[in-house]
Formats: sequence, structure tokens, C-alpha cells
Amino acid sequence: MKEIQETRIFIADGLIINTWPDIKPYFEELTQNAINSLSDLEEWMLKRNELEAFIAEDIGKRYIAMTCDTGNKKAADDYSFFMEQIQPEIAPYSNLLDKKLIDCAFVKNLDSQLYHNYLRQVRMSIAIYRETNIPLFTELNNLSQQFSTVSGAMLVQIDGKEMTLPQASKLLQLNDRDKRKQVYEAVAARRAESREELDDIMNKMIQLRHQVAANAGYQNFRDYMFDALGRFDYKPEDCFYFHESVKKYIIPLLDELDLQRKNNLKLDELRPYDFEVDTSGKDPLKPFENTTELIEKTVFVLNQIDPYFGTCISTMQQQKLLDLESRKGKAPGGYLYPLPLSGVPFIFMNAVGSLRDLVTMLHESGHAIHSFLSAHLKLHEFKNTPSEVAELASMSMELISMQHWQCFFNDKQEYKRAQLEQLEDILRTLPWVAAIDKFQHWMYANYNHKPEERKIVWIKIYNEFGGKYTNWKDYEANKAYMWQKQLHLYEVPFYYIEYGFAQLGAIAIWRNYLKQGKKAMEQYKSALALGYTKSIGDIYETAGIKFEFSESWIAELADFVKMQIKLLK
Repeated sequence: MKEIQETRIFIADGLIINTWPDIKPYFEELTQNAINSLSDLEEWMLKRNELEAFIAEDIGKRYIAMTCDTGNKKAADDYSFFMEQIQPEIAPYSNLLDKKLIDCAFVKNLDSQLYHNYLRQVRMSIAIYRETNIPLFTELNNLSQQFSTVSGAMLVQIDGKEMTLPQASKLLQLNDRDKRKQVYEAVAARRAESREELDDIMNKMIQLRHQVAANAGYQNFRDYMFDALGRFDYKPEDCFYFHESVKKYIIPLLDELDLQRKNNLKLDELRPYDFEVDTSGKDPLKPFENTTELIEKTVFVLNQIDPYFGTCISTMQQQKLLDLESRKGKAPGGYLYPLPLSGVPFIFMNAVGSLRDLVTMLHESGHAIHSFLSAHLKLHEFKNTPSEVAELASMSMELISMQHWQCFFNDKQEYKRAQLEQLEDILRTLPWVAAIDKFQHWMYANYNHKPEERKIVWIKIYNEFGGKYTNWKDYEANKAYMWQKQLHLYEVPFYYIEYGFAQLGAIAIWRNYLKQGKKAMEQYKSALALGYTKSIGDIYETAGIKFEFSESWIAELADFVKMQIKLLK
């Protein structure tokens, strides 16, 4: 693999950001630089790009340290210091540099196709920028950090053993229904302890976010975020269309699967703790014993698809950029964090040995491969793809890789079972995405709502997408606050519908892979290598699929998944 890290042309070697004055001179120099030709402009853009990449990597390393150990006060303080003391100083300068770029006489001489998306986003950033929002963003970052700390501290006692919630949730795969019930109730009880605190964090976030939108001249935070996220290729109405299409074509398919589950388990009714257990009475799948094995087998699987893919993860392993196991004090969830100056990203997750962990590893590997494939692009912003593209890379890898999971399982039946569980899981992803997205639309359109009203609306929305065979008796309160476990609502608002759109694209890429093999992978790689130098539609087309969420498209893909499930049974 080629060396990705580039020679610096602007930032001094050995620079460490301790305080704002450490980097302020670089911003001042960029604001003062004369631009008298196209070559001057291009050099100025490269200098700015290097500065922004340097800062992005510094923030990334602070965030990684904080989430890997939420109890580490120094790591938390380092991140907070940057977000409270340095980021607010950067924002006005970034706005000045955006204006300097757009006002430059030579910007019209830049390659119009290559720079189209970038300049469009810069213009949008100028349009929505308000200096009065800077302290509000600082408050929001602090609240987001509070959510991470509260979540990371959630532990339960199961049979005298202290467990993280991901570790405990693995026990929901046990055949012993009484034990599953015990575990479910223990996790629910622990979440309930933090319910009011998480509700309070969300209340504060909603008001702050609405104020951010109002300051920028928007009626609500939803419309503000659609512009802030650069959603130039679709509108809120398309999201509503997606919600309805999922209800029409995915929910009935899941209802069929739920009825089969109830009958196979010989139950009178399904309870919330009955959805992870194998319906044939087999023990939970255990695809790996430890994270070392997970890494080794992931690299093997990726090599079967394309040797380049395996090399990406091996490189990250060699550079100690993988933190995979679940442990006390670690923030929840999983993520890939690009480190733009180094050129090699970081994977974070909470593995406990489950199939879900295997899928998460391959999901984040897809993001990592995307990062490597787009590393050649000249500007950091060219690599900053919209989530509809970023999640296409990761969710496609989940499905593509299924054809090579044999190394994780002892026999063909376990391998088939793993594929079936994965396909059922991706079908369940779509209505959950629709529910979370619909909930966000409501929350911010009704920003003055009370927590009790929010609870009632969530229950109504969940009932639309949650299927009809689950009995929630005695667990109504847990159901009413299920949304609190979705970290996106707290940390990255309105970043979730992308998973739904990308899931459709991933199914289509997988279908192409089954039919065309290597050709489909070449299309996949070509699409990811574009970064964000093309529109979302063009990137999807390069990948050999459509960027579409119509009823007919969802119905077609649902039928394909249904057929694949039938072939595996």
C-alpha cells in the first residue's frame, strides 16, 4: 500500500495545539495572503486544506481518547478544552476564509466539475453562519459529551458479574427464556435509572438547536440541518415517502418473519426478549473468541473479496488504530474516525463475541476502505462524503462479505444461520431508521413540546413501524424510551435517514455482486474513490445502482431479500 501521508507545505513540523495562539497565526496568514492568480488560489487552498486537516486530526485524537475511556478526566478535559476554548475561536476565521474563497476573482477558473460540490457547500456554510451560534455549539458539544459519559457508565449485575450493556445484551441470545427475561429486565432497569437525566439532556439540546436555527433565519432545526448537511439531492418530503414505502413493503415482510418466529419457538406471544434467540433452539452463534481472532478473520474475508481491502485493515492493525473490545467506562456504539493528516483511520467498537460484532467490524471496515480509496484526493473536503455515500460503503460491505463468512463458523448450518440472521437484521434496520427519522422531524417541528408529549408521540410512531406480534405488557415504559439508546439523536441530529437510503443501495450492490462478482467490486471501488467530487446520484450510478427510494424500488429490493432468505432455508 502506498504511503498516504503527505509532506507539509504550511504547518510547522512538531506543532502541538495546546492553546488558541498556537494555531491563530496560520489563520491570520491565510486571511492576509494576497491571491493574484489561479496558481496563487490553488496554493492558498492547499495551505488551508493542510491546516484544516491538522486540526481535524487533533480533534479526532482527543475524541478517540475520550470515548475509549469516559472515566479518564484528562481525556475528557482535553476534548472539552478544545471544543470550549479553541473551536469557538476557529469558527469566525473559517467564515472569513470561506468568504475570501468565494469572493476571489479566480474562483471561476477552477475546474467547475471537480469543485462544484465543495463550492456549493462553502456558499451554504456562509449563508447559515451566525457568530451568535458559536457559544450554542459549545453548549451542545458539552451536552453530547454528557450523554456519552452517562451511557458509558451504564453497567448491570448478571449472576453476580458486572457487565456493560453490550455484554449483557449478548445474553438475549440464550435459549433459556427465563434468563433472557432476567437480562432484559436488568438492562431496562439500568436504562431507567438514567432516563430522566437523558431526557433532560435532550430537552436542553432541542431548545439550543432551535435557537441555532432561528438565529440563522430558519423556522425549525430540521430545515437548518438539511442545509447544514448539504442535502442538495433530496428534500424532507422524500424522507416521508421513504417512511410510507417502508410501512407498505418492509413491515409486512417482517410480520411474516415474526409469525414464523412465534410458531417456531412454540410461543403464544412474542415478548421483547424473544428476538435475538435462534428459533431452532441452538446456542448463540459465536463467530470469534477474542478481538485478535476477529481481526485475523476479517482480514481473511476481505482478502477473498479484494486483497486491497484486507491490506487496509492490516495497516490499521499494524498502526494500533483498532480498539474493538467492550469494557467498563468505554463509550457505547461503534465508529470509524478518519485521521486526514495521517491518512489512516481509526475503528472503535464494543465487541463481545456476537454475530452483531462481526457485522459491525465489517461495516466499519467498509468505512475504512472508503477512507483509503479516497485518500488520493487533493482536498480534505473532497473526501468528506455525505452520509448517503459513506454508509453505502459500509452497509454494502456487510452484505458483500457474507459470501465469505465460512471461516467464522464450524459448519454450513451455522454459516447459513448467520446469513439468515443478518438478512433479518437489515430488514429490521429499515423500519427502525424510518421511526427514528420520523421522530426527529416531529421533535424539531414541535420544539416546545413537553417530555410527556414526546413519549406519547414516540410510542405512536414506534407502533407504526414495530410490527404487530410483540406484547409489551409490563414493559411499556421501556418501549416509551427506546429512542434514548440511539446515540445519533444526541450526537449527530438528523444523521440517520442516510442508513435507510444506503441500505437500499447496499442491497442493490450485493445483488450486483452475486451476479457479476469482480465487475461489481470494480464499480464499488470506482464509486468510493470519487469521494465527494460528484453528486450522490452520480456516485451511486458509478457503483452500478440507483439513488432512489420509491415504492417500486423498495418493493423490488424487498422481493430480492425475501428470495435470498427463502434460498437459505
